[in-house]
Amino acid sequence: MIQIGVGCSSDRSPIPKAVEKARLMAAALAEHRDVVLFTGGDGGLMRVVCDEFVKRGGITVGVIPYEDEDIDSSHPRYNPFNTIVFKSGQTYQARSIGLVRSSDSFIILGGGSGTIIEAHLAYIYGVPLVILTDTGYPSDLLKEMYPDGYLDHRKVQAAYYTSDPVDAAEKAYQLALKKRRLV
Repeated sequence: MIQIGVGCSSDRSPIPKAVEKARLMAAALAEHRDVVLFTGGDGGLMRVVCDEFVKRGGITVGVIPYEDEDIDSSHPRYNPFNTIVFKSGQTYQARSIGLVRSSDSFIILGGGSGTIIEAHLAYIYGVPLVILTDTGYPSDLLKEMYPDGYLDHRKVQAAYYTSDPVDAAEKAYQLALKKRRLV
């Protein structure tokens, strides 16, 4: 299976433009039956993308932070669309390391500091990185800050920017196949 990770906001009321892009990206990614979708397992955009992916027959893995391991369906961060729940036993930030490192490619769907940290983790670990822009979230600023896609002077591996969610899904899939040396 190809493991594609997603970093995105867990806001209770995600930005509508980002919600629509998350749905379109998940629908396009679900067309690849060999993909398992990894997320931080929480609500917000993570819930949206998991919902869409699962509706289309996909499998999702929620890497749950320690703080959220015992929440129930009444909690705003609860995500009923985690096909597999992995209780990481780690804080929000620490769980991101395993989430990113377990991914064959990683998509930034829009978010704040936690999402931006995950973009940097993917970059540092050489995980192919696709950044969806024009979401309305602070992660959109990554393109302005690093227009060439390199998130620092080491030029580890350039991120791929796109405002098109279907393109983001396809690029992440192709980059994951390439990383796995399946193409």
